[in-house]
Amino acid sequence: MDWERVKERLEAVLQSPMQISLIPEADWEHLAEEQAENLEGFNRSVVRGQDVLFYLSKEHKDIRILQVSKAKLTASERKLVELTVDSKMTSEKKQWGIFLSEDERKAHQLRDWLLLQMERGSTHAELPDALASQSSLYSTKIPLLLYGDYSQNQRVSYAELKKLLESFFESEIILIPLLEKEWLILAPEGLLTSGSEEREGDEEESVEQILDALGSGLYEMLANEWVGECHLAIDYPVKPSKSLFATILKLRETIMLGRSFHVGSFIHLRWELRLEKLLHLIDEEEKAEFLEQVLRGIDHVLDAETVITLEHFFTLDCNVSETAKKLYIHRNTLLYRLDKFKNETGLDVRTFNHAVLVRLALLLYKVTKRK
Repeated sequence: MDWERVKERLEAVLQSPMQISLIPEADWEHLAEEQAENLEGFNRSVVRGQDVLFYLSKEHKDIRILQVSKAKLTASERKLVELTVDSKMTSEKKQWGIFLSEDERKAHQLRDWLLLQMERGSTHAELPDALASQSSLYSTKIPLLLYGDYSQNQRVSYAELKKLLESFFESEIILIPLLEKEWLILAPEGLLTSGSEEREGDEEESVEQILDALGSGLYEMLANEWVGECHLAIDYPVKPSKSLFATILKLRETIMLGRSFHVGSFIHLRWELRLEKLLHLIDEEEKAEFLEQVLRGIDHVLDAETVITLEHFFTLDCNVSETAKKLYIHRNTLLYRLDKFKNETGLDVRTFNHAVLVRLALLLYKVTKRK
């Protein structure tokens, strides 16, 4: 809703400067409760100090307000602002009802229910039958959470994004807008088996490999054809009617862990972040103590080249030959780097116990260093 334009019109009429901002919902409710007996017919505004605050909309756990100096506003002008805001909202709702497609209307109903559960602080909530049945959420779906790193000023069309996604998946999907820049995609489970005929004779791919490939292809398409950079989290197939809300919480956690521990990565797979999830739960002091014990104050050895070498070495299951190929270096060059690291730290990553310690230390080091 374009409140900025409404503000400009009111400023021109009333000759008073106004400001749009957010305040915590709890603060608004406290002010409204305090002034409940003295509102004198005002139902969309409260007084805070020397200002009058007008309720515009709810934004998750905040209230978007229009703020104007109380001294520059008569009672009749205050009522005029309230009526203008009411008129704008009524007009928008009518237009919404006229131009919203049936799919988008259902998606917004799901969004409203999901946001309500978030505001309540729920961790598990089962979809009401009415919502599950009207959106066909009883069948198994592949859940993906999309977060767009686009400008606040950019508008993303629900219809255009849904069309783009269905073109990529070559099938119908369910798209639910959540918070700002955040979209839940529910793709059909059949995508896991489509194309299996072409792969016949080859080694059978795991569910994780298929989902990884699906996410990689989707990310590449979105980065090239959508509105810019984005983050994508993927989880195993679920039955949305039973676990839609819990799945969204897991996908959000997946993006958070991926962005925290693997800066520069944009595709986040839940099954690849189990270790990061455990480390995230550890107390900050214990993280620092572990790093000190493992690296013994010589973390300067973790320069960019060493970190990249070790990460590739661990990703390739500590295979020296494969790591050397991946890094485009001679096998002896890799062995020299590993020996140098051993001499400086006392840790030989070619042994299992030391490899585990260094792997954990690397993950924690990247997070604590940024903090």
